[in-house]
Amino acid sequence: MASYHSGEIAVQERAELSDEASFSLGAIGETVPAVAAAFLAEQPMIVVGGTDRAGRLWATQLTGEPGFLRAPDPRTLSIDALPLPEDPLAEVLTGAGDPALIGMIAIEPATRRRMRINGRAHREGDGLRVDLDQVIANCPKYLQKRDYRLLAPAEEEAAARTRSAVDSTELSADQQRRVRAADTFFVATASDRGDADASHRGGNPGFVQVLSPTLLRWPDYIGNAMFLTLGNLALNPAAGIVIPDFETGATLHLTGTAHTVWDADEIARVPGAQRLVEFSVEAVRDISAASPLRWTAPGYSRFNPPVA
Repeated sequence: MASYHSGEIAVQERAELSDEASFSLGAIGETVPAVAAAFLAEQPMIVVGGTDRAGRLWATQLTGEPGFLRAPDPRTLSIDALPLPEDPLAEVLTGAGDPALIGMIAIEPATRRRMRINGRAHREGDGLRVDLDQVIANCPKYLQKRDYRLLAPAEEEAAARTRSAVDSTELSADQQRRVRAADTFFVATASDRGDADASHRGGNPGFVQVLSPTLLRWPDYIGNAMFLTLGNLALNPAAGIVIPDFETGATLHLTGTAHTVWDADEIARVPGAQRLVEFSVEAVRDISAASPLRWTAPGYSRFNPPVA
């Protein structure tokens, strides 16, 4: 039976939401039901979180024509894609060695549906096979509506010729601007045993604050009370973020550490916040033209709190 680990339970108790968390436990399974398999087969993107060879957590995205995600059986996910060579998780997902513990989340912005899947990834030809440990139904709050198109082959080849990756240890002025303008990002965390998870965070532009070139803060809004992300952080502060540029296909990857802020006065200054999360940046990888997906302007979720 599904259960919470000690970090998740500690956060649920501190938030006084243990009863709600017990109810939400029913959304955690070990297999992909038929309706979820059909959902995955329709998606052009899945976000992946994992740990690199140096022990740093990163989040990234894999893309393809709908159908590139397949559940050949209820305990397996096949992904017909591999990370770009420039991707911070390329080495662990494409090289030889032990299976990589990864967390994944698939979202469908046009319908605001999403699901999380965690397991162990093995290289299999030109893709990945993931042996599943958890399949989690998620609530659609704070997800902005968008439609997508995939670049035509000639467009994708032209974009690939311009692709570049820039590394740094802090956010440049332009990168800070992009963070402040974001309405969506994805965060990867892991338990103290290394079991990885990937989650979505959304809000109106400005919901992510840039406190300095190496410090971000965002609100933790009302959710399903599972606290899978904050529970991992209670045991293991390592975290990774990817902020996709929906117009250009660029991806801004950050890795570092994060912690939950419980100070009532600080929380009260941020509309809608139940808690705050502060993320300390240790490394940045900015990849241009990383994705062949181009998305329409957002229709903001009616659940998004205002931004002060």
